[in-house]
Amino acid sequence: MKKGIHPESYRPVVFKDMSNGDMFLSKSTCATKETIELEGETYPLIKIEISSTSHPFFTGKSTLVDSAGRVDKFLSRYGDRKKK
Repeated sequence: MKKGIHPESYRPVVFKDMSNGDMFLSKSTCATKETIELEGETYPLIKIEISSTSHPFFTGKSTLVDSAGRVDKFLSRYGDRKKK
């Protein structure tokens, strides 16, 4: 890799998947105030909602979307209002 092409803030950080608790170490320039200890070292912590370890496409698990429940929720909220 070429020297001097990355910003000064490019450093190792830990990404934590909040849906399943999985963590992995990578490099990033993202700013964060939180830190975590991993393998005896202290790294900045970036919390993410979904990663390859929890995304249905990568895990092979799909979720069923309850479309009927959404319709019922809409009708209970707005009812069958008619234009006057």
